Amino acid sequence: MSEYESVLVKGARCVAEQKREKAVLVGVERPGQQWPLSSSLAELARLADTAGADTVAVTTQKLDAPNPRTFVGSGKVEEIASLCRANGADLIIFDDELTPSQQSNLEKSVDRDLKVIDRTALILDIFALHATSKEGRLQVRLAQNQYLLPRLRGMWAHLASNRMGGGVGSRFGEGESQLEVDRRLVRKRITSIKRELEHLAAVRAVQRESRYESGMFKVSLAGYTNAGKSSLLNRLTNADVLAYDKLFATLDSTTRKYELPEGREITLTDTVGFIQKLPTTLVEAFKSTLDEITGSDLILHVVDASSEEFEGQISAVEEVLDQIGAQSLSRLLVFNKCDLLSEEQREALKHRYDAMLVSAADGFGIDELIERIAHIASAQDSHLEVLIPYNKGNLVSIAHQRCRVLTEDHTETGTHLTILAPPAFANDFAPYVVERN
Repeated sequence: MSEYESVLVKGARCVAEQKREKAVLVGVERPGQQWPLSSSLAELARLADTAGADTVAVTTQKLDAPNPRTFVGSGKVEEIASLCRANGADLIIFDDELTPSQQSNLEKSVDRDLKVIDRTALILDIFALHATSKEGRLQVRLAQNQYLLPRLRGMWAHLASNRMGGGVGSRFGEGESQLEVDRRLVRKRITSIKRELEHLAAVRAVQRESRYESGMFKVSLAGYTNAGKSSLLNRLTNADVLAYDKLFATLDSTTRKYELPEGREITLTDTVGFIQKLPTTLVEAFKSTLDEITGSDLILHVVDASSEEFEGQISAVEEVLDQIGAQSLSRLLVFNKCDLLSEEQREALKHRYDAMLVSAADGFGIDELIERIAHIASAQDSHLEVLIPYNKGNLVSIAHQRCRVLTEDHTETGTHLTILAPPAFANDFAPYVVERN
C-alpha cells in the first residue's frame, strides 16, 4: 500500500476487479429536471457496466428536495436494503452526488458489507480504469483525492475499540489519530499531484504555443462521451486512436496534422468526452486537457445522431463548454453515426439544425465536412498577389503549407503567387505584395 491508499477502504476501486459486482441503482425524480430520470438511470447502468458492475435492480423515488440525512426517505432506504439482500448485491449506486454525511448515514443504514457510492465516484472509477498517459492518471488521482478528503470522517470508527481504558496512564491521550494522519497524507498527496500537473501543464503549454506560433488553423473535437469523436479523428487522419463503443474510452487528448485538399495544413485534436452531471472536480482536474479546446479556432461539436437523448447531450456539452470559457469560439455541429438513421430522420435533422451529417463508420458526409472546415478556415484569409524572390524560397514553402495557393508562376525575378493567407501570415507576405493584374 502507498502512503494514502490505506484510506480507500470503501467507494470506487482504482483497478478492475476480476469478479463483476452486482449493483442496485437509485434515482430521485425532482421537479424541473432537464433530463428524464429513466434516461439518466439507463446511462448510469451503462456507466456501471463500463466500470465492471451488473445492474440487478433499479429503484426510484419522487421528492421535492433530497432528504438531508439519507438523500432518499427512510422507507426507501429500507427498501433499498431489501433489494440488495434479495438480489445478492454488493454495491448501491446513487444517480446524484451524495454529501459525505449522506453517504456515511446510508452506509450505517444498510448492510455492513454493502458499498454506497454516487455517480461522481462511479465516473472517477471509470476514469481511473481508462487513464493511460501520466498526465491523465495524475488528473484522475487528483480528482479522486479531492473527492475522498471530506469523506474520511467515520472511516476509522473501529479504532475506538483499541483505545486504552480509563484510570492511571490513560490521560496522556492517544496522540494523533489515524483519521488526522490520513487527512494530512491526502492533503499532502493533493499538493504533490498539483505540483506535478503544473509541470506537465507547462510542457503542454509550450507545445500548444508552438502550434499557435505556427499559424495553423486549430480544430478541436468536443462532444458527449461515445459520440464517436475518436472514430471521426481516425477517419479523417488515420490516427489509429483507441475507439471503443464504451463510455469514456478516450481520456487523453490527441493532436494530429491534417492536410486539406487545397494543400493547407491544420491540426485536429480529440478531447475527453463530456457527460451530464460531470463532476466539477473532474472539470478542474482536466483543465490542462480541456485547454486544448479553448485554444482552438473551431470546435467540432460531435453528436451521436442515433441517441434518443441527443438533445439533452447537446445541452450537457454546451454547459461544460461554457464552464471552461469556450462559449465565444466558433462551433460546427456535427451529427455522427448517421448510417444508423433512415433517410427521413436525416432530412429532419437537416431541416432542424445547421449541422453536418456524417458517419465515421462508412465515410458518409466526410467530404462535405472537410469542405466546410476548409471554408471556415479560409474565411478570414487575405487575398494577396505576391512576388517572392528566389532567395526567399522558405516563404513559398510557407505559402504551400499554411496558405491556399490559387496560382503559381515562375518569372525571371521570382515566384509569382496568388494566395489566401491566414491572419498569422499576412504580414510575412506584405513586403512582397504586387498590384493585381
